[in-house]
Amino acid sequence: MNVSHTRAPNSRLFAHRGAGDDHDGSKYCQDLIDAMLRRQDELIEALTTIATHDSASDELHRSIRALAGARWELARNRPAPQDLLGVFLPSNNVLYSYTLMCLIPALYCRRIEIRPSSRVKGVIETVHEILAPVVRARGAGQLALTRESQRDFVRSCAEADGVVFTGRYENGLQIATRVSHRTKLLLFGSGPNPFVVGPAAGTATAVDDLLRSRLYNSGQDCLCPDAVFVHRDRLDDVVTQLEERLAELPIADRRDPEARITPLVYDDAVEDAAAFLAGHRGQIRFGGTVDVAARTVNPTILVTDLHPDLRPPEFFSPVFLVCAYDDAADIERWAATPAELARGMYMSVYGEPGLTSAMVGTSVVNRDCTTFDAEDGNRPFGGYGMQASSVHERGRLTARPLLVSAEFGAARTQPDLLAAAGAAAGDPA
Repeated sequence: MNVSHTRAPNSRLFAHRGAGDDHDGSKYCQDLIDAMLRRQDELIEALTTIATHDSASDELHRSIRALAGARWELARNRPAPQDLLGVFLPSNNVLYSYTLMCLIPALYCRRIEIRPSSRVKGVIETVHEILAPVVRARGAGQLALTRESQRDFVRSCAEADGVVFTGRYENGLQIATRVSHRTKLLLFGSGPNPFVVGPAAGTATAVDDLLRSRLYNSGQDCLCPDAVFVHRDRLDDVVTQLEERLAELPIADRRDPEARITPLVYDDAVEDAAAFLAGHRGQIRFGGTVDVAARTVNPTILVTDLHPDLRPPEFFSPVFLVCAYDDAADIERWAATPAELARGMYMSVYGEPGLTSAMVGTSVVNRDCTTFDAEDGNRPFGGYGMQASSVHERGRLTARPLLVSAEFGAARTQPDLLAAAGAAAGDPA
């Protein structure tokens, strides 16, 4: 089989420095993979100060997989050389985010200024200390970790070619007013990512996958589903199975490889969960106990009906908001409300024959798999809700899944079916 056309060296890579015969970045990526494997114990030790051992290990393997696929990603997108990229790293998934937003873009960016979240500065510094020397040795772009305030960092990056922001959408819009008109600002947000269990779903499989995705890092991830839509015919069975499975899971230390429920990392996540549960006591079917001092939220199931005004918060904790529905049209009506169109990201659909399209509202459908199963670090991430993933450039804000190399690519394209959703989300430009 002749695949030479997919392996053509990308002459744009390392164009700003020259990296000998490493035309496609393969040696660079392999060196980084080797460093991650050689020092994985140190990386896991650092990551487990803010993540469960299970999710930290998963993050390491996802980072390695993304590096292994980097040359194919860049050959596909052909990003043009960039002078300066500013990156706001998030407070979770720090190694994976560092890989996707810094290590891979260093193949075509001369300099990348990195501002870690103040909450996890020490973890990022450890990751940077381990991996940045490999980047320097291979002659890729310069990675510079800064301790500047957010205001000063925005000022430093005001004339950058691009800025990657992960955080609250409203803060991202403020940054958009302070960077150059030509700067490409990528806003990575979050969404409720509903998990649908339809009348034709295999309940045991759906519950297994639901537990795996809702309890990823004890619920502390933007891909975790914040709402579970269950067809009324399956409601009792799903809730019963969830109760039985959750009753078997103790709260454990996050460094324990078997731990699924652990103390949370951030005080505000515990406080937000406590406030929500206190305001919805009548809907709690299982659990509901919160210890703010110990930062623990016991796994909790709430049961209510799906209605258009439902607004699931981002729980960042092991809370299952189960919503009964009677017909697929109920889900479509909910997804078509302005608030949900604005934050549409992903929707996992199991056994619901009434949802057949690639999208529901502005949410991309993952059929019979979780958001974590579908996520691919070498492909665009997110949905078509403005608050979930959008790009701001030359005074225009456009919602679409984002990948840094694709946004700087020679021929960025999106499937017509999905691109049409930008209008549905209400582009304010």
